[in-house]
Amino acid sequence: MMVPLMALAAAASAPNCADGLCNIRGLEPFFEKLESQPRNQPGKKPVHILQIGDSHTAGDTITGSWREILQARYGGGGRGVLAAGRPYQGYLTRGVTAEMSSGWKIASTFGSASTPPRPMMGVSGFSLTSQAPGARIALTADAGQMFDRFILCAAAEPDAGALTIRIGARTDRMQLDSATRRAECRTFELTQPAFTVEVIAEDRPVTITSWATFRDNGGIALSNVGVVGSQLQHFARSDDAVVSEELRAYKPDLIIIEFGTNEGFSPIFRPNEYEITLRSQIGRIRRLAPGVPIMLFGAPDASSRRAEMLRNAPGPMPQPCAEPGPAPVVTASSSLPPGQTRIGTGRLDNLLADIAEPETVDEDDAAPPPPPPPPVSTGPVWSVRANPLFPPAGLRAVRDVQRRVAAQLGIAFWDWEARMGGACSAVKWVKADPPLMRGDYVHFNSAGGRDVAQRLNADLERARTMMSATR
Repeated sequence: MMVPLMALAAAASAPNCADGLCNIRGLEPFFEKLESQPRNQPGKKPVHILQIGDSHTAGDTITGSWREILQARYGGGGRGVLAAGRPYQGYLTRGVTAEMSSGWKIASTFGSASTPPRPMMGVSGFSLTSQAPGARIALTADAGQMFDRFILCAAAEPDAGALTIRIGARTDRMQLDSATRRAECRTFELTQPAFTVEVIAEDRPVTITSWATFRDNGGIALSNVGVVGSQLQHFARSDDAVVSEELRAYKPDLIIIEFGTNEGFSPIFRPNEYEITLRSQIGRIRRLAPGVPIMLFGAPDASSRRAEMLRNAPGPMPQPCAEPGPAPVVTASSSLPPGQTRIGTGRLDNLLADIAEPETVDEDDAAPPPPPPPPVSTGPVWSVRANPLFPPAGLRAVRDVQRRVAAQLGIAFWDWEARMGGACSAVKWVKADPPLMRGDYVHFNSAGGRDVAQRLNADLERARTMMSATR
């Protein structure tokens, strides 16, 4: 018993986050629910993880893979919360297919659709406002994401219209005309699992803030709601009344905050201002969802060639990253250029024998000289090149604030950069075979998303096991 207790204390106090995860005591309520959660029990609500963030969350590359891991082990609890309709081109909805007709005006907390005045907005970061009668949005679930509970959240306000909701063969109506402006989430419980839902605007304009599908059969649901390019300060533009009502309806058991990459790539990153935003938004979530554990993701490693990113935050300039170049051919007389380092299992040492000075013999008795050794391919050479890649200074500064605030507020912190391999690991992930990140050195591809999800899940499983051993 002593070893797990010591390991727990080390994990909770280590500034660099042993095994990638710090402050695991904050996750105890979530772990307890997870351990007692049944599988295939009709009527039992799923354990619900709600992740808010930027493009790493919105793209569902990582969360989608993690959802598959969790649901394979604990059982499927539905697709969870989504931004309604298709709020932007390229919107991905893994596990379900979303449709949206013309006749909707899109608003968001960030980007071209964020210009004030903004309608009410909640956790998804988007709102849809109907502009014509008959405007329609629909959702079709894949076989593994059938649902028997549908939740629709909208703005009730003076002169608002109504929505027709069709779920399979069932038809309901949601009237949103109200004497006061408020958020309203309506839950529709089904006697049989369904694949499809359709929402149609009737006469006057209506604003929809989010929707969700769940399967009340035990298991787990993982919701990903994010806005591409956004920062935590943009989430602050959502309305307290809407977020509060949505959290009441969606009942998350764990809230994950995943921001930081865009802050780290800001032209100027001011740590003090960011710390105020981070503390205030954590406090806001705690106020609107009392008792729900929070986990903060540290910003992952990423790289840039833009010189202004070297000094976009106070502190030392980041070191440049080595990159692989063409595989050179090494002969007996050749050597690696200065500053280049070979990677791989082989070494040049002992590959080529020294050519000894021949003994003096009569010219007539001399044997013909041996042929030169064949060229030796040494594999890729990694070196710092002209216009090098480097992690922006702002990313380090973001993580410093995140790590300190998480420790002081007692919330779980996952050191994503450390679990990737540290600074400059993004270059290795891009150059891996097969690649794990896209060529922008920021975003993960499908293979990389699976890798990140597996590392995250493994860290949480270790923490859960450790917590169980100390009870």
